[in-house]
Amino acid sequence: MGIIRKAGIISCSNGLQSESKHALQQMADSLSARGITPVMSDCLYAVSGVRSGSAQQRAACLMSLYRDPEIDAIFDVSGGDIANEILPYLDYDEIARARTRTGEPKQLWGYSDLTTVLNAIYSMSGCSGVLYQMRFFSPAGADSLFDFDETFLQGDRMSGTVVGGNIRCLLKLAGTPYFPDLSGKILFLEARSGLQPQLIAYLSQLQQMGAFEQVNGILLGTFTQLDQAETPRAAGQLVRQFASVPIAKTHQIGHAPDSKAICIGKPLTLRSDGMSVVTKLSL
Repeated sequence: MGIIRKAGIISCSNGLQSESKHALQQMADSLSARGITPVMSDCLYAVSGVRSGSAQQRAACLMSLYRDPEIDAIFDVSGGDIANEILPYLDYDEIARARTRTGEPKQLWGYSDLTTVLNAIYSMSGCSGVLYQMRFFSPAGADSLFDFDETFLQGDRMSGTVVGGNIRCLLKLAGTPYFPDLSGKILFLEARSGLQPQLIAYLSQLQQMGAFEQVNGILLGTFTQLDQAETPRAAGQLVRQFASVPIAKTHQIGHAPDSKAICIGKPLTLRSDGMSVVTKLSL
């Protein structure tokens, strides 16, 4: 992807609260320092309950950013619970055709609940996106945003296109046309909330869907609440009880403010000998 010069800012999940204005301005300043002009959409702050607009309005705001030829990327700055509400109202054919000013596919960036939208867009249009919360962005870390370290817990190599994200949010897509095809993929999983009972329930559902028989490997990010309550090894130990495919763990992708980014819908090769190949985008 070419250098991003102008980016649309939107909240497709829970709308921001008024107290977020200072943090949003700090993000805008950080983007400007990197040479990126932020363009604020009409769907940012909560106006009705937790919504920044109706499902149709939020979808229309997102589509307007895809249609704008001046917009090089779209940064969703929300999280929460309601992003999947917009999925039926997106035009996936138009998303597939959307291009930046330099003629490359336009990408959505978001994290947490945006897992639903990123994977739906990949499933329905073939377009990749970036799992990352732009509110955490710092110009100082821009050049290493996609560099992360991993440790293998099982096996020593995995290769495939990355799908997944927040495990709770990904499972909202189960049984819908938006759930990604897992065949030959690398399944990335992370979580902010949830202890062992919740993770066991999520992993059981994935197992019963046949997920772990289809993927080429599993990459685990951080599991914030579980890591703090027990140990950062707890999630990996649980996943190994459910899956026999290669499993790797990184402590650098998840909900922490210093988290790195990962591309959903792009190829990734991880090797225990240090010869990993990770897709990196210009920012």
